[in-house]
Amino acid sequence: MSRLSHQFQLFLCAVQFLTRIPTPALRDFQPDWISRSARYFPLVGLLVGGGCAAVFWSASLIWSGWLPALLAIAAGVLITGAFHEDGLADTADGLGGGTTVAKRLTIMKDSRIGTYGALALGLTLAIKAAALATLPAGLGAWTLVAAHGAGRGASVLAMRALPYVGDAKVGKWKPSPADLSLAEVLTAVAVAGLPLALSPDGVVGLAILIGAILALAVSLIARRLLGGYTGDVLGAIEQVFELGFVLGVAASLGVANTFSRT
Repeated sequence: MSRLSHQFQLFLCAVQFLTRIPTPALRDFQPDWISRSARYFPLVGLLVGGGCAAVFWSASLIWSGWLPALLAIAAGVLITGAFHEDGLADTADGLGGGTTVAKRLTIMKDSRIGTYGALALGLTLAIKAAALATLPAGLGAWTLVAAHGAGRGASVLAMRALPYVGDAKVGKWKPSPADLSLAEVLTAVAVAGLPLALSPDGVVGLAILIGAILALAVSLIARRLLGGYTGDVLGAIEQVFELGFVLGVAASLGVANTFSRT
């Protein structure tokens, strides 16, 4: 298999792992391909964000208010099969309800959703939709693409920074993630940053700052309470970064509008 063909297979592996998008069968699949495909997680995020952006833009031509935002978020959930949202809910249940590392990991493996998970998931989606609903169609569409790509980039950075503590036998990630090389991480970060080069003036800084703060907070809490990350924790990191990014764009627009009226 040529190097270019191998990289395309890794990209397809990332698409299969992170979404419900139909793809061709992988040729000569190897167990470590999921870890090696992490460099393309942000690229998959850009594709998911592009689908959400198309829904948001199209819906904004017909409706105003919350409906385009809700439809765009629903599109993302359908494309990914709620993959990251499930991780957020499991992480909230485990970190909020467990008193030891073993109990937290056990709770996170439970398919049932608890109070902490329901609240974290509901509030995250509601706040994201509310912030997105304040944005005009063009800015909202760009925000969705950028947030989805950068959110996956944040999860890849966490994979490099934290040790893996999940159980590969029962986790979503089989086998357990192998250490990412610096080149793989830099590739992921570069891809995640592509939409930022096309960003509207004055919105990127605060969006990245708030997203990074929330993602760092989840990472540090997981490090303290679990000793590292699991697949569910990566999903939670992706979701809170998305949330922070959308909040930052909405806040930047709100501040700009306030100053323009004075």
